[in-house]
Amino acid sequence: MLTLLGKPQRYCDGITRRSFLRIGALAGGALTASGATLADILRAEALAPANRPKKSLINIFLAGGPSHLDMFDLKPAAPTEIRGEFQPIRTNVSGMEICGLMPKLAELGDKLAILRSLTGIRDEHSSFQTETGWSENDLRSAGGRPSLGAVLSKVQGATNGSVPSFVDLSGHTHHGFLGPMWGAFRPDGEGRSNLTLRQEITVDRLQNRAHLLGDLDRARREMDNSRMMEAMDSFNQRAMGVITSSQLAVALDTGKEDPRIRESYGINRDDGENERFLMARRLIETGVRAVSFSWGGWDTHSDNFKSLARMLPKLDLGLSGLIRDLDQRGMLADTAIVMWGEFGRTPRINSTAGRDHWSRASSALLAGGGMRTGQVIGSTNRYGEAPQDRPVHLHEVFATFYHLLGIDPKNTTLRDPNGRPQYLVEHPEPIRELVG
Repeated sequence: MLTLLGKPQRYCDGITRRSFLRIGALAGGALTASGATLADILRAEALAPANRPKKSLINIFLAGGPSHLDMFDLKPAAPTEIRGEFQPIRTNVSGMEICGLMPKLAELGDKLAILRSLTGIRDEHSSFQTETGWSENDLRSAGGRPSLGAVLSKVQGATNGSVPSFVDLSGHTHHGFLGPMWGAFRPDGEGRSNLTLRQEITVDRLQNRAHLLGDLDRARREMDNSRMMEAMDSFNQRAMGVITSSQLAVALDTGKEDPRIRESYGINRDDGENERFLMARRLIETGVRAVSFSWGGWDTHSDNFKSLARMLPKLDLGLSGLIRDLDQRGMLADTAIVMWGEFGRTPRINSTAGRDHWSRASSALLAGGGMRTGQVIGSTNRYGEAPQDRPVHLHEVFATFYHLLGIDPKNTTLRDPNGRPQYLVEHPEPIRELVG
């Protein structure tokens, strides 16, 4: 919830001081889980440099660890206990094959880059690695590593004053040692409904309250020594601008989209999870720089093939709909997309028709962002156990995204709470096949 200032204190109209300007969304409550208000985040973003590239990123997390062997790295020549139940199909790129349950993505092979030799990951059931590039234990005592979206917010800030630079739709992002002011907006729960003004609160009335609130707190601001109140007026104004412009609220309302567009994403009444793909496009179109969300549940220790047979056709619709939509709107070249999970799954199928955790190898699917697509990068051995040709470290993937977003992965550092400079990645070279 957007809370600009104050502790609870009831006024005559029934609105407490805390709700005096509480009109927006953040983390489904008055504060994020880590305690930053909307004005805090907007204030922090405004401190970033003004020269910002226009490229954006959509980070799709397949929570639980999707099976690389059953999606983008099938082994049809392997024994039954390895290859499983699915067969590959050709894409529109010679030599590129994916699971037969994803025919719409197969039609877009020229717009995809499949990374089959991802390494440098750990067996950690968390989105931390796909959001930050690091283990959740790295720099834990200092607050942990920040997500790419948090780094983007700090280093570059927002491109549109009426929307935040970083939005998380699933609650899986991590601000790390940068602190909550660089965290993501989480427009869910109660906060989602409060992105627009209540019927009885007009813009004029809101502005009057803002002016009164400023008068009440001027003395406090002058006495404040913590710098938390620094330039509060201007940032409160921007925070109200997020609400009164309604751009964020409109972007989140996918019901306003053409029914034919919704259908192309596979959105229906029974299963609205694909709405996140459409919502991501609408947020990027509005000016948000980074959008993260999760999709599905991929921890398939049992019934792996039944679960994937249910999920993959829906995922195929959602992701292909997003790629086509961005392309038709002329946005794909400026919007990088990555879809991945925290690790792969065991090559050998277990006794309950499932696959277990496997961190030695996994796959990722990339698209857009000006990357060289229409290719497969790397390979695993004949059973999908480990990278064989062209191993690609997780940090190289993040170096690629930082490079695309205009952040130098070789020289950019961030100071942790102890004042020590921390590099963004340990392997700062972008993937040459994609951006070389």
